[in-house]
Amino acid sequence: GTNKKRPKLIKAPKSSKLCRAVWCLRAGEEVSGKCTFPKCDFMHDVAAFLSSKPQDIGSVCHNFQKYGMCHYGFTCRYGGNHIEGLGNKVNEELWAKYENNPTVSNILKKEIQYELRKRQYDFNRAKQAYCKAQSEVAKNSTMEINTNREKNQKRTSAIEKGEGKIDDHGGSDEQNSFNGSHDHTENSETDSLAPETEHRNCLGNAEDKAESMNAEETITEAADVKPVADVSQKQETQIKDNNLGPAPEEDLIKLNSREKKKIEWRDKTYLAPLTTLGNLPFRRICKQYGVDITCGEMALASCLLQGPPSEWALVKRHESEDCFGIQVCGSNAESMVKCAQVLEENTDADFIDINMGCPIDLIYKQGGGSALMRRHSCLEHMVRGMTKILTKPLTLKMRTAIYHDTQVAHKIITKAKLWDISMITLHGRSKEQRYLKIADWDYINECAMVADPMPLFGNGDVLSFEDYSYHRQHSKVAGIMIGRGALIKPWIFKEIKEQRHWDISSSERFDMLKNYVNYGLEHWGSDTEGIEKTRRFLLEWLSFLHRYIPVGLLEQTQKINQRPLAYYGRNDLETMMASRSVSDWIKISERLLGPTPSDFVFLPKHKANSY
Repeated sequence: GTNKKRPKLIKAPKSSKLCRAVWCLRAGEEVSGKCTFPKCDFMHDVAAFLSSKPQDIGSVCHNFQKYGMCHYGFTCRYGGNHIEGLGNKVNEELWAKYENNPTVSNILKKEIQYELRKRQYDFNRAKQAYCKAQSEVAKNSTMEINTNREKNQKRTSAIEKGEGKIDDHGGSDEQNSFNGSHDHTENSETDSLAPETEHRNCLGNAEDKAESMNAEETITEAADVKPVADVSQKQETQIKDNNLGPAPEEDLIKLNSREKKKIEWRDKTYLAPLTTLGNLPFRRICKQYGVDITCGEMALASCLLQGPPSEWALVKRHESEDCFGIQVCGSNAESMVKCAQVLEENTDADFIDINMGCPIDLIYKQGGGSALMRRHSCLEHMVRGMTKILTKPLTLKMRTAIYHDTQVAHKIITKAKLWDISMITLHGRSKEQRYLKIADWDYINECAMVADPMPLFGNGDVLSFEDYSYHRQHSKVAGIMIGRGALIKPWIFKEIKEQRHWDISSSERFDMLKNYVNYGLEHWGSDTEGIEKTRRFLLEWLSFLHRYIPVGLLEQTQKINQRPLAYYGRNDLETMMASRSVSDWIKISERLLGPTPSDFVFLPKHKANSY
């Protein structure tokens, strides 16, 4: 679903760029002594740089007007607003409010980055947590195998003594019931999941075969694990003998070493973590329209542990995001536990989310994303280890299955209820389907009943407040996550809160794009590179935003999977915003960010074959 041969952004040589040490020189300050690198490849001659600098795009610098100082100084393409001679102006009164109170958090410190790059970061806590998780999984597996073995022995002895009733097939009632429950685990789980009078046809023989193979693999792996030495045979006998009376409090309440933060998930609107498009400027736009929960773009655990600024930019948080989460993707349980420790100690987030639904082949082949839905043992080690490190809630985001005809989400949810998971989000499609077909909300509802009392959020095909209200009323989900619907119309959260359609005008939508560009100049920069990054992310968003059809032109509510015919809007700007042509999107960007470079080429990341 992605365009493979996309043009790459060619960076200018270092010799043509100004050294960061002299970007923000004030009037009267000298260049000498500012740069501490003896072999710096960047320019240090401010006058020569200003003479070769491209013409300014505009006369008003957003960063200078808002914060009293522009961090991009001489390189700013709106520099006429704050450059005087060979110095930069500073509004001391306004800058004093933000100098020690930055609006963006989760910026990696240089010393932490150095420790990660040199592999000197202290991961003792993560190693201890991972070892404890391994012991718990081994103990549980051993106890489960011993329990099944004892039941087998009891039934066998009962049959030998003649206590069991032999049927026509040569087996006792007890033996047949045991064999039935063992060999047809999938059918029994499906019966408990579906209503009594109706079963799901899609959970068929293919899943029975896959489940039996998974069960054999699990028993084989667990059989190789040595029993935990702490539990002696004498203690096990005492536990079996003393099984009368009230249950001890330790068995009913899982005691944690420290109090964990709690989040009230129910009845909240949740913006999905969106790769490339769910950046910080876009999340700020959605916060303006009233979304309750936001989550950063998917970050790779292995990359975060190496400390590159590009990957750590994905976990940045704006002060307007009052409930913010960080989504992490990984294929190795120990690396994920280490990543959880780094995030716990160096970031400010309300929850951590594990990505189990990414359908990208590169991630899937490495064992991450949706591949975790078939790697239950790795997932259990991962979750148990991370929950021991984190003082904040841990959530999961998954799909229904890997293949559309073998749904397995309900099995994972059953296990996750025992793993101290705070909330689960379920996208109503399989990895194989990606975004094709309609989301299966019937299965989402069944999984919500399995997850109860743990909250479960549904996700898929919500584009209006009517879709949102229908699924909230006809399912047991605790809330709904919105992804593509928010890309097409970010004001959907306002419509949900006010329970009405909003016929937003083209001028109001253009003002929204202006705000996005200003937020992009804050986030990516107002220099030449920052402006081109802002332009490319704006064009990526317009590749989704153009799908919106104004309510005033419709006879019925728009659905997310409907591809409309070309139409004329109520004015020229509305018509241009509805265009599918990349050239029209570039024209819109030029109205906001000035003319494009002569060699500029854009190709959207997503082909958007499915609406």
